[in-house]
Amino acid sequence: MIHLSAKVKLLNGVSPLEGLLKLSRNPSLVPVLARERGFIVRDELPESEFKALFLPFASKLVPNVICPVYRLPKELEYLGEDDIVALTPSDSRIRVLYRKSSNQNSILLTERCNHYCLMCSQPPKDIDDSYLMAETKELVKLIPQDALEIGFTGGEPTLYGDEFISLMQLCKNYLPNTAIHILSNGRAFKDFEFARKYAAISHHDMMLGIPIYSDDPVSHNHIVQAENAFDETLRGILNLKSLNQAVEIRVVLHKLNIDRLKNLCEFITRNLLFVDQVALMGLEIIGFTRANLDALWIDPYEYKDQLSEAVGILSSYGIRVSVYNSQLCLVNKDVEPFYRRSISDWKNEYAPECEGCARMSECGGFFTSAIKNQYSKSLMPYKD
Repeated sequence: MIHLSAKVKLLNGVSPLEGLLKLSRNPSLVPVLARERGFIVRDELPESEFKALFLPFASKLVPNVICPVYRLPKELEYLGEDDIVALTPSDSRIRVLYRKSSNQNSILLTERCNHYCLMCSQPPKDIDDSYLMAETKELVKLIPQDALEIGFTGGEPTLYGDEFISLMQLCKNYLPNTAIHILSNGRAFKDFEFARKYAAISHHDMMLGIPIYSDDPVSHNHIVQAENAFDETLRGILNLKSLNQAVEIRVVLHKLNIDRLKNLCEFITRNLLFVDQVALMGLEIIGFTRANLDALWIDPYEYKDQLSEAVGILSSYGIRVSVYNSQLCLVNKDVEPFYRRSISDWKNEYAPECEGCARMSECGGFFTSAIKNQYSKSLMPYKD
């Protein structure tokens, strides 16, 4: 598991930095760039004057420079060229916002939400966290233009309204070649004018991941704990697709909806055949899922045949299907072509039972929270 935040110690008497900082390991970086970056010291001090220096945890040297010098925590010594961090002096914390070496950079825009999903991994808070939007707009300007993909999540990002639209436009302007993926419940797009503004950005590769948890409106609304959610989500999807926008339907699988999975897939093939992808996803055992675990938990081994049936229905109609957040030994062979290693590396682990599995490198493993709280007792490690 990769850590994305830690305490950081200022080693000299210079005023600490606050805000975003792009990092470098290049000691010969030209001065005009160096003055805006933090340098991660390995064996040599930089030739140019950097905005800050970060020393390895084991280093005893504190250079006599006028910029802030920090001790880099051991758990963050993986940081490298073009990574971006945020420094917060008030609690002496450094947060990793972007890692150039990763294709799994996900940016939290808000913890506010108009759903209260029973299995929410990021329980909503009724707070003013608009600083996250301001921080993200600065972050987008620093991300390298060769970034393959970035994701935006919440909470519900569209609660920002037109400010959300302006952020997506900013992404197009500063990251014209980067794919954008946004997690949203889709309800804001029931307003055709809002959907039109989103479409007008005309991004070459921007997709919304929108959940539908059941073909039955009552069941879906119960799972997301919001009235009219099913109807408004569908209207949002229809508006987006009428404007040729990319939409992925996300289905988190659990005890409350697994028995209607076949019905949901048939509903999609009848009514939403034009969506760009359907993702069938395992639970993340964190947040509200832990609180509602008795109502939600079902061993993936128990529904592997239902998963095969669902994949078969969707794929037979030409819909692109992906299976996320599962373990390779718990899906049938016919699902393997649709299986994806989807769990972000910073919250990914393997169970003790996986030790020695011949296919571990192909398997997506588990969320760290699953190892701590609940995972299948039916694991069957592959032998050579």
